[in-house]
Amino acid sequence: MVMRNRSQKIRLGVFLVISFAILLGTIGFLTAREVFQKEDIYYVSYEGTSVSGLEVGSPVKYMGINVGTIKDIHIDPNNVNKIIVELALKPQTPIKEDARADITSMGLTGLKAIEISGGSNGAPSLQPGDHIPAGSSLTQEITGKAEIIAQKAENVLNNLQQFTEPANLKKFSTIADNINALVVQANQTITTVDSVILENRTDLRSALVPLKQVSARLDQSSVLLLTSMQTINSKIESDTIDQILGNVRDATLKLKETDFKQAVENIASIAQQTQGLIYRIDNDLDKSSKDFSESLHLLRLTLENLNEASIKINNDPSVLIRGTKTKDLPDNNLK
Repeated sequence: MVMRNRSQKIRLGVFLVISFAILLGTIGFLTAREVFQKEDIYYVSYEGTSVSGLEVGSPVKYMGINVGTIKDIHIDPNNVNKIIVELALKPQTPIKEDARADITSMGLTGLKAIEISGGSNGAPSLQPGDHIPAGSSLTQEITGKAEIIAQKAENVLNNLQQFTEPANLKKFSTIADNINALVVQANQTITTVDSVILENRTDLRSALVPLKQVSARLDQSSVLLLTSMQTINSKIESDTIDQILGNVRDATLKLKETDFKQAVENIASIAQQTQGLIYRIDNDLDKSSKDFSESLHLLRLTLENLNEASIKINNDPSVLIRGTKTKDLPDNNLK
């Protein structure tokens, strides 16, 4: 009986020793993992920004991916308005100089996290121990939007207050009355126009027929004009116009090459000679006219003498036998 109790105590002691050793090994493994685990430390400085909701151990995300945790949060001893957040990120996490660390909400719990966003491929990378530029926080965005909304609401209230002043209300009432009168006049005008159209519907229809005819004629004229323009265009584009223009150009070149001075002198000489010829012809005509006048006078006298002779012969045919006196001969008269 005593031996059994002793063996049970020995087994219990061995079990306790082994369990305690296992517990110590587990604690040591976890502690060593945390101690020897590598991590890159970065810092973010928030000045004049509330970090309410951020806690040590809160996650740090990069474009929605967990890349580390918040290791420490403390106030900058040199500037009480600046909060420095220490970030423990996974090794080889690519953080660019143009990246931003924003404070984002994790839901309805009120807890916050840091979201690293931005950064371009061409920008140089930050090294562990550097400060990541701080971005905006949800509180700042809400505050900024609230200020904008408040300003807009204030402007609306000021405009409403100006609108509700008695002078403006009186002006608005006057404008409303004018608009009402204008609507009444417009209604009357529309009624009058409607009645005029109803009364002259037949005349309007009869007037529309010539308009249709004129429109049809205009369409035909436009078609003819288009055809004419196409014909003229084809003529212009033909080789005949080019030949005419070439001939005109050749004639122009020949005229340029002609000695106009010599031609003018020749023309002047010909005109002078023609004038002299005309003068001589005029003199000859004057002389001829005088000679012709004398010849006509002698011919007239001869005819008169012949007439007298014929009368005498007719009256006395014997004159031909015995003759006449010398003074009565026509030759003597002519002489």
